Amino acid sequence: MAIPLPPAMHRALQLAQAAADAGEVPVGAVILRDGVEIAAASNAMRQLNDPTAHAEILAIRAAAEALGQLRLEDCELWVTLEPCAMCAGAIAQARLARVYYAAPDPKGGGVDHGPRIFAQPTCHHRPEVYSGLGESLAADQLRRFFAAKRS
Repeated sequence: MAIPLPPAMHRALQLAQAAADAGEVPVGAVILRDGVEIAAASNAMRQLNDPTAHAEILAIRAAAEALGQLRLEDCELWVTLEPCAMCAGAIAQARLARVYYAAPDPKGGGVDHGPRIFAQPTCHHRPEVYSGLGESLAADQLRRFFAAKRS
């Protein structure tokens, strides 16, 4: 029996598809506070001509603006792909309580792969991390996107 996908990950997957439709790498991110969506974003690096415009960064910026505070200690991030080192650093700086990600990123991930930012002794905040929720759906989005780019 399959475990139902949480609504926040459904929303993140929808945002990832919107990114793919716009020619961006399909990554979507949602930030919740007490179960309520505070911010959501898709990758927008090409659209904004900004290499830092990852879905996680844009969602963190929007959540901080919406809440009027830089610390998001009582919030959680739902994202379709394992955050990279830059995004993991921003997650730590924002003090997000929890991170849920769908697909692992063995090449570019910064949480459970690569530099493992939260495991470093210099990392001052370590959120709870949960992976694999919606992994096959997110991985399929990414495979389809890159296959279309190669054809």
